[in-house]
Amino acid sequence: MFKKDLDLEKRWGKLLIGIHELIGKKPADLNGVLFLIGVQELGQGNKTFTKEQKQDLMHIAICKVLSLAGFYELDYIDQDGWPHWKLLKKLPHLNTIDQEKFLKIQVLEYFEQEFDIEIK
Repeated sequence: MFKKDLDLEKRWGKLLIGIHELIGKKPADLNGVLFLIGVQELGQGNKTFTKEQKQDLMHIAICKVLSLAGFYELDYIDQDGWPHWKLLKKLPHLNTIDQEKFLKIQVLEYFEQEFDIEIK
């Protein structure tokens, strides 16, 4: 494992601990963190969501974190308060491992920018 990968995993671990301290539950993985970001960005509180809504929340989260890198921008919010995004530039083609690393980096960036915290 490269040093930058170790640094990423160290920062990711600190983020998971911080989320656990904040909400009392540690997300199991990247998908759990993305779900929480989706709920946060929807802004309708923690309620019961259908399976389809949970998938939509994950999509909201991915678009939001990738918007910080210029891949998406918020297009509009529908009548039910759900944000819709438009793709600005093509996403890089990455294998599964690199895709997860890329998303983790963007999630860390999200927490640093949106909540003004530094995760080192």
